[in-house]
Formats: sequence, C-alpha cells, structure tokens
Amino acid sequence: TPGRYRIDFHVGDYFTGTGGGDDIAFLDVVPVEFGINDGDGHYHIPLLISPYGYSTYRGS
Repeated sequence: TPGRYRIDFHVGDYFTGTGGGDDIAFLDVVPVEFGINDGDGHYHIPLLISPYGYSTYRGS
C-alpha cells in the first residue's frame, strides 16, 4: 500500500548478543523511514552496520 513507513533495526541487541561490541552498544535502534509510491512494487532496504556506524539505501 502506498504511504510512509518506518523500520526499526535493533542493532544494539544484535551487537551485544554476538559479543562483537561493548557491554552497552554505541548504537541501539536505527530507524529507517521511507515512502512507497507503487504498492505492487518490490522494495529491498539494506542496512550495512558496524558497531559505530551504518548506511542504508534502496536496493534493487
């Protein structure tokens, strides 16, 4: 359905659960807000994360 959406990536849980970071993660939740115009389209929203930064984009 066309509209505005939000995905919350709980990266703090991921990093503390894998032992790949500090006891308290630098990043906790990464919100990604985006809009969809074509309700029948396919949307892929990659999130590239490290313990101290992230990047996202509309994938193919």
